[in-house]
Amino acid sequence: MKRLVGTAAAATMLATTAAHAQETMKIDPADTGFMIIATGLVLLMTLPGLALFYCGMVRKKNVLATMAQSAAATAIVSILWFAAGYSLTFAGEGSIFGSFDRIFFAGIGLESINPAAKTIPELLFAIYQMTFAIITCALVGGAVADRMKFSAFCWFCVLWLFIVYVPLAHMVWGGGWLASLGVIDFAGGTVVHINAGVAGLVACYMIGSRQGWGRENMSPFDLTLAVVGTGLLWVGWFGFNGGSALGAGSRAVFAITATHLAACAGAIAWSALEWIERGKPSVLGVISGAIAGLGTITPASGFVLPWHGLVIGAVAGIVCFYFCTAIKTRLKYDDSLDVFGVHGVGGILGTLAAGVFATAALSAAPDAPGVAGLLEGNVRQLGIQAIGVIVTIVWCVIGTAIVLKALDLTIGLRVSADQEREGLDLSMHGEAIHP
Repeated sequence: MKRLVGTAAAATMLATTAAHAQETMKIDPADTGFMIIATGLVLLMTLPGLALFYCGMVRKKNVLATMAQSAAATAIVSILWFAAGYSLTFAGEGSIFGSFDRIFFAGIGLESINPAAKTIPELLFAIYQMTFAIITCALVGGAVADRMKFSAFCWFCVLWLFIVYVPLAHMVWGGGWLASLGVIDFAGGTVVHINAGVAGLVACYMIGSRQGWGRENMSPFDLTLAVVGTGLLWVGWFGFNGGSALGAGSRAVFAITATHLAACAGAIAWSALEWIERGKPSVLGVISGAIAGLGTITPASGFVLPWHGLVIGAVAGIVCFYFCTAIKTRLKYDDSLDVFGVHGVGGILGTLAAGVFATAALSAAPDAPGVAGLLEGNVRQLGIQAIGVIVTIVWCVIGTAIVLKALDLTIGLRVSADQEREGLDLSMHGEAIHP
C-alpha cells in the first residue's frame, strides 16, 4: 500500500514538474522583441562598430584591409554557425561538444524553444549566439593587423571557430564540463574576451612583429573613426550584456547599468593614469579605457550590483593600461590593437571578479538559488572561476597554435615584406581609400 501511495505521489510530482516546465517554456512576445533588438545591437558591434574602431587605429595603407576582416568574419562565421556551429554548441549534452541534432537548424520550428532560453523562439536564440561567435573571431584580427594575409584570416575563422570557440562555448554555455563545475560567465568573459585576447597573443608571437615596430611612427590613421566605433561598441554592449539575460526583465536592466558604469569608470581611470604619467590624457586612452571597462564587466554583468560595475571598470582601466604600455613593451610582443591587453586581460579580471562580487539575489530563480561570490561568503566560487580562466587559456593556446601552424605550413600566415610596405589595401585587395 505504501509503495502504491509513494508511486502515486511521485507520478503526481513528475506531472506537476512537467506541467510547470511546459508553462515556463512558452514564447513571450515582450522577451522576443527585446531579444530581436539585442541581436541587432550585437551585430552592430562588429559591423560597423569593430570595423570602425579597428580601422581608425591602423595606418592609412591598411584601413580597408582591416575593415575587410570584420566583414569576412561576419559572413564566414554566420554560414558556419548555421551549418554546424550552433548544433555543436547548444544541442546535446557532451562534456566538450554538443551534437549534430541541429545542423543547418534542423528541427527548429515556429514553436521551438531552447531550454537555455525558455521564453524566446529557438531560432532567435541561435542567431543571437551567432553574433557572439562573429565578434570573437573578428576581435582576433586586431592583434595581427597590418601583416596577416587575408586568405589566412579567412581560413583562421573557419578552423578556429570549430577547434577553439565552439567547444569552449559548449563547455561554458551549452551545459558542458565547465558549466557542470559551476563556472559562471554571464556574457562572454571566457568564451569571448579571454578566448580572443589569448588567441591574439599567440598569433602575435607566431606571426612576428610589424616591420619597423618600435622604430617607425605607427600612429593611428584617423582616431575620429575609432571614436565613432567606440560609441557603436558601447551602445551595442547593451545588447551584448543586457541581452544575455535572454529576456526583458530586471536582470537585463541591472546588467546594462553595471555595463555602462564600468565603461565610464574604465575611461576615467585610464585617462587619469595617462594624465599623471604623461601630463595629458589622450583620446585613444579614453576610448581604450572604455572598451577595457566594457570587456571586463561582461562576465560579471548579470551577477553584480551597479556599484560593483564601477569598481570593476576602474580596476580594468588601471590594469589594462599597464598591460598595454609597460608590460607589453617589456614582453616585446607586437599586439597591433591591444587585443590581449584589453580583451584578454579584461576577460581574466572580469571572470575572477564574478567570483568575488556575484550577488545571489540577481541570479536566483523560482526553481534554483542564485550564485553568491566571495563577498557573500562563498569562497569556493572564486576558486571555480580561477579554474575556468586556466582551462580557457590552456584550451585557447593549444588550439590557436595548432590552427596557425597548420595555416603557416600550407598557405602561409604573413604577407611578404614588399606587400607589407605597400600596404594591405593595395596588395591584398587592389584598393585604396585615396587612390
